[in-house]
Amino acid sequence: MKIALFATCIVDGMYPSTARATVSILERLGHEVVFPKGQACCGQMHINSGYFAEAVPVIANHVEAFDRADYDVAVAPSASCVASVKHQHPMIAERAGDAGLKSRAESVGARTYELSQLLTDVLGITDAAAELGSWFPTSVTYHPSCHGMRLLRLEDRQLSLLRTVEGITVADLPEADQCCGFGGTFSMKNAEVSSAMLDDKAGNIMSTGASLCTGGDASCLLHIGGGLSRSGAAAGTLHFAEILASTREHPYDAGTGHHTKAQVAR
Repeated sequence: MKIALFATCIVDGMYPSTARATVSILERLGHEVVFPKGQACCGQMHINSGYFAEAVPVIANHVEAFDRADYDVAVAPSASCVASVKHQHPMIAERAGDAGLKSRAESVGARTYELSQLLTDVLGITDAAAELGSWFPTSVTYHPSCHGMRLLRLEDRQLSLLRTVEGITVADLPEADQCCGFGGTFSMKNAEVSSAMLDDKAGNIMSTGASLCTGGDASCLLHIGGGLSRSGAAAGTLHFAEILASTREHPYDAGTGHHTKAQVAR
């Protein structure tokens, strides 16, 4: 299968290792991964902040990049960005009165999957250790992002994959379904409320005794990681794609933030 990678802004700019881990997992399964040129921001930040008109050309750029590319399905290691592509893009195009853009956005959205959706629903992966060779002898706890839970309805897809990683210990996170307080520009416009929510999330993570908090959205993990650091916690954060990409032969190195062999374990 030919799979198009939608890297997303935060992953591309701040966590490129997550994108490389995503590619590593898919290539390990024998799939070809391509990178549509011209992709940039999906416009989620504009839409969530109410800048609907300003979001239209951003959406048009994403649709053009992925509508013209040659691939079977697209994948992103981000539930919030996939939710925007699937749900917000057609809505904003319709609001702008552009029926053609809406139709193309729906077509692109129908072929776009969050990573755990693609692995479980399309590729039939149910056992990370047996089918991906995933090995991660570390204690983790899991934060499900709001967009993943409420818009994509991911349910336990990410968590189920994590629980099948060899060597891992997954501790249940108290009040896991509570927002971490990021919410994109919400954390800047409502800093005090956001900080209070983050304090609760960080406290719950620390109560598990886990070494890492994992999840499927780099933006949430960025926010949570900052809160844990300011709290003096020993725990850090790591995207679940990097856990799945870790193997005995090419393990994730917490000291360097990389997998051995430049994260190309296949």
